[in-house]
Amino acid sequence: MNAKERKGRFGHNQDQPGLDRQPFAEASHVTFNPLVFLLYQVINIYIWLLIISVVMSWLVSFNIINTGNRFVYMVGDFLNRITEPLLAPIRQFLPFMGGLDISPVVLILLLYTLQYSLVYYFA
Repeated sequence: MNAKERKGRFGHNQDQPGLDRQPFAEASHVTFNPLVFLLYQVINIYIWLLIISVVMSWLVSFNIINTGNRFVYMVGDFLNRITEPLLAPIRQFLPFMGGLDISPVVLILLLYTLQYSLVYYFA
């Protein structure tokens, strides 16, 4: 029995696990429709901007970076203007949790759901 015939329980190659998968496999079939692919990538970029915004807010609150610096202020202001319109309505529905803001986590889950729906229904 050669390596091509040796399949595992779920159809994966047992000799070299992980090598039979494509990188970015979840987005590989999105490329059939250019509009869906564009929306998928825009949502992906927005998720990264949201993560950067959260990390930057932590760094500012722990005084690791200073908003007195013009560049830091401009980046923080840009990220706030980009992410706040979608985070504010979510914060209205979430209960107060004593200084812990989980609205970015909820938004990321919603955006991943939207990405999956785009791929599932329109690709």
